[in-house]
Amino acid sequence: MQAKFKKSYRFAIKTSLYITLYTTLLMSVFLYYLYEFNWYYIIVLAACVYVFSFLIIQFSVEKFIYKRVKKIYDDLTLLESANLTKGPITTDMRTLTQEIDKFARDKKIEIETLKVREEYRKEFLGNVSHELKTPLFTVQGYILTLLDGAMNDKSLRKKYLERASKGIERLGYIVKDLDMITKLEVGDLSLKMEEFNIVELIENVFDMLEMKASKKNITLTFDTDYRVPIMVRADKERIQQVLANLIVNSIKYGREKGTTEISIENLIKNKVIIRVTDNGEGIEKQHLPRLFERFYRVDKSGSRKEGGSGLGLSIVKHIIEAHNEKIYVESEYGVGSEFSFTLEKAK
Repeated sequence: MQAKFKKSYRFAIKTSLYITLYTTLLMSVFLYYLYEFNWYYIIVLAACVYVFSFLIIQFSVEKFIYKRVKKIYDDLTLLESANLTKGPITTDMRTLTQEIDKFARDKKIEIETLKVREEYRKEFLGNVSHELKTPLFTVQGYILTLLDGAMNDKSLRKKYLERASKGIERLGYIVKDLDMITKLEVGDLSLKMEEFNIVELIENVFDMLEMKASKKNITLTFDTDYRVPIMVRADKERIQQVLANLIVNSIKYGREKGTTEISIENLIKNKVIIRVTDNGEGIEKQHLPRLFERFYRVDKSGSRKEGGSGLGLSIVKHIIEAHNEKIYVESEYGVGSEFSFTLEKAK
């Protein structure tokens, strides 16, 4: 599509004025010394010189600049016309310079963003490969051992089948969680908004995870006795998933005979904030910015003894953001961590 150009007269007007002033001054001095000085002739001369200079500059000199300016715009248009101004293109060099500078800045930001995304893509694919490979190889190893003759031993057969079953269960967790994150990101997972008592929901999650917590002698408790219901508006099932993920993490990385405490506070008139606090091992500061990334693990040893898909916190973040709410994390290494998120209060 041909670019529409808007002529700029600023250069021609200024240059013509300078030429006219110089020529008129020179002619005035010449007439003063050699002939009779007459204002009429001086004004006529100035007008003629100005018009002639303007026409020469605007239609000859600018034509020369125009060709080069148009070539620059054509080259830029080949790169990406959407980044250029939507209005008519001007031959004014200052405006052109500003637009090219803006185009260069935008491209620099775009290139840097693409580099970050490429690094993230590589890391993500590597993480997915690693997470899927571990249980797959485990299951494959047990099945091959059984096929090689171990299945004739009943006790060994049962033990290996149970371990293979756990590997397949882990694969199921990963695929299910990846599917959920994908739906959350593209907006395919609809939220069923309803009003419910958040205190009662937390108590239900406590009951669900009581046995898991008791294995490490971790106490699940509220910071105070909430006797009055606190009604919120959200997707009850998804918020239960958020609470379960956060509390499970606090149990996984909590200390023996430790505590996981839940508090509910009024944030502003129509918001509450739910805090999940533990006195576990805590998280070092350099890990906090990436804590909610998919498959990101603070423990780089590759240990999978705690199980899980490695997607729990990423799912938590996506669910909270799908509610148009915020999630926060504060942690001090060796002291403990606090995850908190906001919810809308029921009217």
